[in-house]
Parts: sequence; structure tokens; C-alpha cells
Amino acid sequence: MADQPEPSSYEQARQRLVEVVQALEAGSVPLSKTMELWQEGEALARTCQEWLDGARGTIEAATQTKESPES
Repeated sequence: MADQPEPSSYEQARQRLVEVVQALEAGSVPLSKTMELWQEGEALARTCQEWLDGARGTIEAATQTKESPES
């Protein structure tokens, strides 16, 4: 996990997460590597969720501002 650079975008994090899941599903890695991949996958999933939550918050704020009547 330490040898993977920190993703700089949602798309990079999601792509790496897909790669991790595919490697885990293949079942062809040793247990120690499996644990590393699982930990990396958990961290990537959290990162993706944070980006999605941030985007959702931005959209909701913009929508509320647009829908609010001006005083």
C-alpha cells in the first residue's frame, strides 16, 4: 500500500479501487498481500466517499441558493 501514490482525483481513486477489487476477487495473491490490498481498498473507498459527499454538499448548497427567494 505504501508504494501506491495518493490519488489526486476521484477518478484515479475509483480506478485504483477497481484494480484492488479485481485482484482480491482473483484470489491469486498471498495472504499478506491480500491484507495489504484490503487495507488499501478500504482507504480508497473512504476517499471516494469523501469526494462524493463533498460534491453532493456543493450541489445541495447551489440548489438551495438558487431556489431561495431573494429578499
